[in-house]
Amino acid sequence: MSLSSKTIKELQSLYRSKAVSVEEVLKDTIARIEKTQPTLNTFAFTCFEEALKKAKTLDQQRIPDNQTSLWGIPVALKDNMCLKNYPVTCGSKILENFKSPYDSTVAVKLKDANALIMGGCHMDEFAMGSSCENNAFVKVKNPVDLQRVPGGSSGGSAAAVAANQVLVSLGSDTGGSIRQPASFCGVVGLKPTYGLVSRFGLVAFASSLDQIGPLGRSVEDTAHLLQVIAGHERQDSTSYNAPVPDYTKNLGKDIRGLKIGLPKEYFTGSGIEKGTAECIEKAKKTFSELGVEWVDISLPHTEYAIATYYILATAEASSNLSRFDGVRYGHRAKDVKNLKDLYVRSRSEGFGMEVKRRIITGTFVLSSGYYDAYYLKAQKVRTLLKQDFDKAFKVVDMILTPTSPGTAFKFDEKVMDPVSMYLSDIFTVSVNLAGIPGISIPCGLDDKELPVGIQLIAPSLSEELLLNVSHQFEKAHPKIHLPLKV
Repeated sequence: MSLSSKTIKELQSLYRSKAVSVEEVLKDTIARIEKTQPTLNTFAFTCFEEALKKAKTLDQQRIPDNQTSLWGIPVALKDNMCLKNYPVTCGSKILENFKSPYDSTVAVKLKDANALIMGGCHMDEFAMGSSCENNAFVKVKNPVDLQRVPGGSSGGSAAAVAANQVLVSLGSDTGGSIRQPASFCGVVGLKPTYGLVSRFGLVAFASSLDQIGPLGRSVEDTAHLLQVIAGHERQDSTSYNAPVPDYTKNLGKDIRGLKIGLPKEYFTGSGIEKGTAECIEKAKKTFSELGVEWVDISLPHTEYAIATYYILATAEASSNLSRFDGVRYGHRAKDVKNLKDLYVRSRSEGFGMEVKRRIITGTFVLSSGYYDAYYLKAQKVRTLLKQDFDKAFKVVDMILTPTSPGTAFKFDEKVMDPVSMYLSDIFTVSVNLAGIPGISIPCGLDDKELPVGIQLIAPSLSEELLLNVSHQFEKAHPKIHLPLKV
């Protein structure tokens, strides 16, 4: 077994026994990345030299006892998280030559935890997409099937974990962009409660929806990463100021008698593929054997979630992306006639088609005469969607749904049909609109040997419960061996 494919607990046990050095693990990780990168295109940039210096420093120290951090653990960022003196392109030509002058909060916390930051992973441009095909530079490939997408927008982060390039990685989730690629690549992906992880240093797409979260090959590894990145940040006004529990402490706690809701809107007429439905039924059987109680529930406003999400997300994107004007930083058009020409040409040359589509849509729904009809009404429906979850959590402890209607689709299959692409997130967007946590965990392979994920949703700040239930399922469910092609 490669050192880069071990768990965090296994690696740290090897460190304590002096069986391996941090430098050995790092070199093994670099070798794996260099071998698979030309095929997968996961990394937008790497920082091996800095990681090597860190590894040599750690080898002169002793790993602390009762370690719950990421001491000596290889980890990857997403290419929309600032890392000082390194690129942050967001998969866009408009930021092609930009380097960050400061660290994001999550980067600071990873450094403080003595993690080895390996680099930043490719993504859909400005996190807008469900396939990683909306990238100005490359197409990231799914390590399970190289003809298929890894999901998006955190496709590079998910593929890097699935392909054993790193143990864990960070993604950002605006409408399912951690959970959907986690499902497509067969890994664990957690979208935390809004505000649990600081967004300081995350390039904004839709500020009231964006959330940084962890991806890992196991629930326990995912919990370790969340433990490090969670917590208050005074530079982020949306950051929760509350104590962070030990997310690994209660893993393995009995879940017998737990009530899990099955929303009829997610299972009836929702276009779930046959192979996905069969895997979900097997997952439900495993939960039943663990002693959970099933409760049929309704989330009546679910049918409006996609429309609500794309009105609000595009409106916020229209506002957030106005900062890319060719004046202060990023791509600047040459030989311009005047200021207006500078704006128009810099943005036309720098933004891709999907980003332009969403900016135009967002500008429209915010425009005079349409604000009340679209944006204001969407905000009211968002409240109704949150109230649906609030009512449901009065009778159940959590909710189970598919993560995505189907498994990873082939490249170019949905590029020319934006609505079909948007519907890939039909089961995930409501969680962001409500600001609550959701996790995708692998539950099997379909008839094409492609990974299937199930989603568990819980009330705000219930990550501890969510991780424990997912961990119990992971231990009880038949082991899934990904048929990697790299």
